[in-house]
Amino acid sequence: MSDIETPSPAMAKAPTAKPWIQAIHAYVPGKSKGKDGRPLIKLSANENPLGTSPAALAAKAQAPAVYPDPDSTALREAIGARHGIDPARVVMGTGSDELLNLAAQGYAGPGDEVMYVRYGFSVYDIAARRCGATPIIAPDADYGTDVDALLALVSDKTRVVFVANPNNPTGSYMPKGEIARLHAALPTDVLLVIDQAYGEYVAPQDDDGALALAEAHRNVLVTRTFSKIFGLAGERIGWATGAPDIIATLNRIRGPFNVSGTGQAMAQAAMADVDFVEASRIHNLDERTRFVERITALSNHGLRPLPSQANFVLILFEGLLTAEAAFDGLADRGYIVRWLPGQGLPQALRITIGKAEDMYVIASALREMAEAAK
Repeated sequence: MSDIETPSPAMAKAPTAKPWIQAIHAYVPGKSKGKDGRPLIKLSANENPLGTSPAALAAKAQAPAVYPDPDSTALREAIGARHGIDPARVVMGTGSDELLNLAAQGYAGPGDEVMYVRYGFSVYDIAARRCGATPIIAPDADYGTDVDALLALVSDKTRVVFVANPNNPTGSYMPKGEIARLHAALPTDVLLVIDQAYGEYVAPQDDDGALALAEAHRNVLVTRTFSKIFGLAGERIGWATGAPDIIATLNRIRGPFNVSGTGQAMAQAAMADVDFVEASRIHNLDERTRFVERITALSNHGLRPLPSQANFVLILFEGLLTAEAAFDGLADRGYIVRWLPGQGLPQALRITIGKAEDMYVIASALREMAEAAK
């Protein structure tokens, strides 16, 4: 019998994740149930309250269950025709989340820095750490993006800068001039990623010029999604555009068959249904305006809605009523919204703009709770 003892299973070594992976805090999606497991009206994930385009639903029923076009050719051509973009400069993703991660993976790694603004989309931190880069968080300007604060932190290690416009979760918006100023001041070897997940909610006259920048420069990537105004969150479809070499890089590392055939067909039909998209934008603008007015009227109780260009409003609770108490109170009334202590916003609730009756009930409930807290 051998003198060498075999290690017991308990003593054997196990695979160890890279330290930068272990440092990731997994993404927390918007919930649809209360603490007791009750299903609630979901206003926590910025989904379209009008649902999905009937044309997209019809396309879903007709899509064959075979391997999809790996290049999403017809969908990229439709996107190109809609936005005046060469389809060869469009890449599809499993939601824009995949593309945000690929942007960091393609251009940053250990020893590099990836920058974003405080109170930015939580996926940016994950994308930075996932490729071993160091996340750099720039100070905000009253919960919005501060161009000067971003530029002050640029170093020779900076490789990627993420900017969401409109920003999630705050709803803030950078005008065209500020986007251009940020890009002009960045080194040309730094990739500027402009995340326009909520871009379709912005009025055309307020366009931030990001698509034009992506067409004209070699260091700009713009991402968009079909999850929001198009009502296709469950299908996971995103797209991005930029210079040919950027698109080639993302194509090298994206997942094969990363957009399902059903998703491609639905996205193409949803984009063609311009009446549904416009109705969704107008509904959001009207209800958001009314909701903000109602919450602004509660300023004497410490409630402050931040200006928003997206399909949600972030409300700050700066009085006796706390965001946590308001979150629980809304859940008691049948609604789930987004409380954000994990993103450094324990004093805030992000509330998706829903149907008219729901927004009225929520505003009334917040008034009732605020008055009771005095």
